[in-house]
Amino acid sequence: MLASDLRGTLVMTADAMPDAQDPWWVISSAAVALHGVAPITVGDVDLLMSVGDARRLMDKLSVAPIEDGPSAMFRSTLFARWETPHLVVEIMAGFHVATGAGWTEVLPRTRVPIIVQGRVVYVPDRVELAGMLRLFGRPKDLERVRLLTSQV
Repeated sequence: MLASDLRGTLVMTADAMPDAQDPWWVISSAAVALHGVAPITVGDVDLLMSVGDARRLMDKLSVAPIEDGPSAMFRSTLFARWETPHLVVEIMAGFHVATGAGWTEVLPRTRVPIIVQGRVVYVPDRVELAGMLRLFGRPKDLERVRLLTSQV
C-alpha cells in the first residue's frame, strides 16, 4: 500500500506525462515502493526521461532547470525540481552516475507499467532496479536493494 503523499505525487506525475514522446521511468525509492516493498521511506520521486521530454515537461510545469552543476556522484544534462506535488519530483534527463570507470549513463532497458489510481507509472523491473541501486552504491541504496531482493 503506497503512502497517500506518494500516491498523490505519482498521480500528478502521470497526469503531467501524456505528451511524452520517449520512454520515462520513476526510479530509486519510489520505484522500490511501486514494486510493493514495505516498509520503505520515500522522500521524493525521481523521474528519468529524455532531454526533449524533460524540456517540454519543464515548460509545461513552469519549472526552471537547476544549473548548479553535477555533484561528485550524479550529474544530469537537465535537472529540475517540481515542488507542487506533496513530494518533490526531481526531473532528470541525461542522468549519469560516477563509477570506477567514469561517468556511466543510467538509462533503463526494462519498463514495467504499474497502475496508481487509474494512471500508468513506469519503473524498471526488479532486477534492473536493483542493479541501478547497486551502481549508486550509497548505504540507503544498498538497503533498498536488500529490501527489493528479499521481498519477491
